[in-house]
Amino acid sequence: MEPIELLYFEGCPHSSMAEERLRTALHRLGRAETPIVKVAVEDPDHAERLGFTGSPTVRVGGEDPFATGTERVAFACRVYATPHGHSGSPTVQQFMEVLA
Repeated sequence: MEPIELLYFEGCPHSSMAEERLRTALHRLGRAETPIVKVAVEDPDHAERLGFTGSPTVRVGGEDPFATGTERVAFACRVYATPHGHSGSPTVQQFMEVLA
């Protein structure tokens, strides 16, 4: 079972919400045992090396399932489009859709 990566920077106000929603989605899909590897991005240089497009970023199989192609590498907060506007994390339903 391939782990899911959760990239974030210390102090990100949305990383814990993203992790909680991701774990809820995995649980609902019957995949609660899927490991989540948390990767702390340390600085802009580290962000550049990782291709980090903001905190939090989730990668499944090394790919960002929420990428639109317009993201840029940034040591910054990330905002996601959700059915109810914008949020610092995908919704549980959005996670379920990309993980199903």
